[in-house]
Amino acid sequence: MKNPLFLAILSLMLTAALPASGAEAAADRWNLKDLYATQADWDTDAARLDQQLKTLSSCAGQLAQSGKRFKTCLDLNADVLKRYYRLSGYASQYHDEDTGLAAGMDLQQRAVVLGNRVEEMTSFLSPEILKIGRTKVNALQRTDKSMSIYTHWLDDILRSAPHTLDKNGEGLIANFSAATGAANAVYSTLADADMPWPKVTLSDGKEVVLDQSGYEKYRALGNRADRKLVFDAFWGRWKEFERTFGVTFYEQLKKDAALAKVRRYPDSLTQALDGNKLPRAVYDTLVAQAELNLPTLHRYFRLRARMLGVADMRYYDVYPPMVASDLKYPIDLSTRLMLDAVKPLGADYVQALAQGTKSGWMDVYPRPKKRSGAYMNGSVYDVHPYLLLNHNDDYESLSTLAHEWGHAMHSYLANRSQPFISADYPTFTAEIASTTNEVLLLDHMLRIAKDDNERLLYLDSALENLRGTFFRQAMFAAFEREVHGRVDKGESLTGEALSKIYGDILRRYHGDKEGVVKVDDLYTVEWAFIPHFYNRFYVFQYATSVSAGSMFADEILKGVPGARERYLNILRAGGSRYPYELVKEAGVDLATPAPYQAIVARMNSIMDQIEAIAARHK
Repeated sequence: MKNPLFLAILSLMLTAALPASGAEAAADRWNLKDLYATQADWDTDAARLDQQLKTLSSCAGQLAQSGKRFKTCLDLNADVLKRYYRLSGYASQYHDEDTGLAAGMDLQQRAVVLGNRVEEMTSFLSPEILKIGRTKVNALQRTDKSMSIYTHWLDDILRSAPHTLDKNGEGLIANFSAATGAANAVYSTLADADMPWPKVTLSDGKEVVLDQSGYEKYRALGNRADRKLVFDAFWGRWKEFERTFGVTFYEQLKKDAALAKVRRYPDSLTQALDGNKLPRAVYDTLVAQAELNLPTLHRYFRLRARMLGVADMRYYDVYPPMVASDLKYPIDLSTRLMLDAVKPLGADYVQALAQGTKSGWMDVYPRPKKRSGAYMNGSVYDVHPYLLLNHNDDYESLSTLAHEWGHAMHSYLANRSQPFISADYPTFTAEIASTTNEVLLLDHMLRIAKDDNERLLYLDSALENLRGTFFRQAMFAAFEREVHGRVDKGESLTGEALSKIYGDILRRYHGDKEGVVKVDDLYTVEWAFIPHFYNRFYVFQYATSVSAGSMFADEILKGVPGARERYLNILRAGGSRYPYELVKEAGVDLATPAPYQAIVARMNSIMDQIEAIAARHK
């Protein structure tokens, strides 16, 4: 029986300000012609890249010949990479528009072949630079001040001396890379294009297809029986492929373990973190703090159960909003709200963002066989960022819009402030830009909320976002650390074993043993659904970033002197500095418990506000 304390709140429905969007408009599709007017132009540029690679190969053994030769070769390498990123960006985005289109798959595969060739033909650079040595490299740089743009890039190579092979070894690794990308490719093909998605009939008689976008939409239905139906059908289908995804993921884990061994690292995690010179303490402190603060997560689930009037909280009760709402946020309204929200970042930031939203940078709405989820590609240095969305006209979609535009503006600012070679930034700082925008959006929505009921909607969304970005990503990090650790030690893993490992962690985080949230065995195959696991030790950076982003946004909103510029300088820095040091110098040390304790305190504060609103509506 529902707790009377929450009955009034649960029954409130918010009226939509605007109708839901209709058919997809041309303005809601991105413009790939900004990259290449035709595929023939792509072919021409690919041929140009091939010719550049042949020229670059002549640099092998000649880097130390003179300062002029050194600069010529470094400049050519940078131009090769810039051209390849443009070719690859077009191919992947053309494919993502329709993952079932043979022409798109063919173009993407051609881009992969190009990438393997680029890796192979440039593999001599690091060993040769290491052989030259830091003293001689510094002397070569001093012959031409314009080579200062390569300082960080060169330092990153020189510090990797213990883990870099000779020319033949690096060439061998580059050659084998062509044969080691199958795991991710198989996952993407099956999960995005070939999966036979189930259909279910909801309690209102509506038949729906549970592809990835459909699952994300219908798992939040208000009818509990419908939610269970959606979960059972969706995860039941993934369970049918548990063995296949187990083989695929295990191949990825073995590849990562082998590469760590070849590179002379003690394990896969150490190698992954060393790529951006991240201390191991960042990863371990994050997971430790998340698990020490599981009582806060369990408090959230108990609050959710009371708000939903559920006596026995189940895993399929995690996603529906605690307050029902039929508010709609079509892309035009979402864009206006986002632009208002980021005004604390300054007029220049807002103006650039506004121009981008109407310049063909976004592919907005879902379509059959379009890639699921959302991402931003900012690697095309001399064009502009591109954003893939699957906008459902709900508040979560608005939050995703702000998130992805945080990434886009990061790329925009870095590309304008840095030369190509140091513009591309690592994930560790990337997610700070996106989560800062989310915090600014929440602050704006709370300020314009008409009443407690609307305010409760935004607090609920913010709370769920913190759960998903901090605790859920920390849970993923714990799973990755466990399975990579086992394979590093030579253990084998099947799909069934992966579900057991994931299920144990999933139940611990959700308080299954304590009776907080019960997790059915069927749902423990969820690990197979997570695409980020094919990019090793990636997801933990969402959790570190939301912690840092929340601290930066809080200072900006409070008007702390210099806070906005310190934050924007992180974005402008791109990849010109090591990310942990860059963020630490801006005032946040992610190797200490403080940022994570602050995010937990933020969650508790939001729950305090929700409960205070609930008390007023007894």
